[in-house]
Amino acid sequence: MTHTANVHPLVSPWGRFGLYSFFIDAPEPAVVDTGIASSPAEGMAPALEAIGRRIEDVRWILLTHGHIDHIGGAHALWELTGRRAQVVIHEADAPMLRSRRAHVEEYLAGRGRYLGDPRGEAKVTAATNAVISGEMEPTRLVRGGETISLGGGVTVSVHSVPGHTPGSVAYVLDGPRSAFVGDAVQVHGAANGFPGYTDPAAYRAGLEYLRDEIRPQHLYLGHPYRRADGTPYGVELDAEQAREAITQSLAVESRVTAAACGCLQAGLQETESPYSPFARAAEELGYTGDPTLEPSPFFTSMHGYRTQHDQTL
Repeated sequence: MTHTANVHPLVSPWGRFGLYSFFIDAPEPAVVDTGIASSPAEGMAPALEAIGRRIEDVRWILLTHGHIDHIGGAHALWELTGRRAQVVIHEADAPMLRSRRAHVEEYLAGRGRYLGDPRGEAKVTAATNAVISGEMEPTRLVRGGETISLGGGVTVSVHSVPGHTPGSVAYVLDGPRSAFVGDAVQVHGAANGFPGYTDPAAYRAGLEYLRDEIRPQHLYLGHPYRRADGTPYGVELDAEQAREAITQSLAVESRVTAAACGCLQAGLQETESPYSPFARAAEELGYTGDPTLEPSPFFTSMHGYRTQHDQTL
């Protein structure tokens, strides 16, 4: 007899963000993404207790990508399971689980080049120390194409959807086609009002793959990403909402691509603008958000376009 796995969103507070994890209630229970260091004890454990489940019984920790608000609680959750849970992450993002310093290096190589904050490195270092519960070696590395059994006939397939990060993946609960995508579907962005991705071409390809191949009946987002009018989608979308969110994400990406490429072709100019050297792109897009607020998706994405542009020269 095949077990029916119910999904329960688990929310943990953190500043301007709602951090979302998801509990898959299977014979071998799984948690998708783990929030920050405090999330397992303060967010997940009481939420699971409220539905009659125990955090100690979690057997799979499935990480959609390596950013601190998704892997920060992994070590703490693993400890709460008596170190019995298997921790899964794509091999390309595994360094971010293994090392706090990898997050600092990512900052310095990308968005940090534009923020002009002399204390930027120290701030990111402090943040990683505060919100990552521990460095650890993952139990299982994936590339995409794997199937994970949660017991009782419940299986999760792993799909590579890089773009937001090199190792972003979607976990798809087979049968009901419930897709957990982390930050691979961003629409107009979350709290910062701008979508963030390190590889624009890969981000678009991932969205097209989700639309054309996965065709999710249920879509679970890592944050309450927003529509054009600023209203959030929420994090648990039905099939129609999922199609809309993916379609809108592709439309936003097209607009951002056009503005970024126009800016790069005209030549980058250093100005007094907080969006420098990409002020032209911000103006064309009508983006007026604060580009300095972490995770600084404006500069993350613009740097991705710059890298892509430089590679074609």
